[in-house]
Parts: sequence; structure tokens; C-alpha cells
Amino acid sequence: MGAGDEHHVLVVEDNGGFHVPASQGHPPGITAVRLPPYAPELQPAERLWKLTDATVANRCFDTLDKFQTVLGEQCAWLETQPDLLTQHTLFHWWPLCGN
Repeated sequence: MGAGDEHHVLVVEDNGGFHVPASQGHPPGITAVRLPPYAPELQPAERLWKLTDATVANRCFDTLDKFQTVLGEQCAWLETQPDLLTQHTLFHWWPLCGN
């Protein structure tokens, strides 16, 4: 990204346990900002997980390929359901495409 004195990069992180600040801090030109602990409105895609999880939750797959096939089929179906996706992601403050 070329971060440094002349080019500043802002990284927005959720509160996932794997987002742990480096013990020496971030390199020059990089600043990390954490979202509040529960902020689905700030990341509308988070609300889509329940539409994909239902097909794979509490199931055991023999191979990663089988898991990917089931999840891929669900995602392909979701692409044909714009109204369903909108119900889960369209907030009153979220800008509409083309507006």
C-alpha cells in the first residue's frame, strides 16, 4: 500500500479475537480503528451470514470440496434473490446505488 509519511492508510477492524495490535505497534503511516463491539449496521454483510449458515451449520462434510459445493450453491441461489438480500442489508441511512 505504500504507507508512510506521505501516504496514510486507515485500517478498520471488527472486534474479532484475531485482530490484536502488534506488540511494537503499527508501521509508520498505518492507523487501526476498531468498530464498536456490536455494530452490524456498520457492516451490512454481517447480516447475511444467517442466510448462508443455515445450509452448513450442524453438518459434517467429508471433504472441503463438499462443503464448498453446498455453500457455493447457496450463494448462487442468493444471487437470484435481490429482495431477500435487500431485506437483510438495506438500512435507512445506507445509500442506494445510482442515487
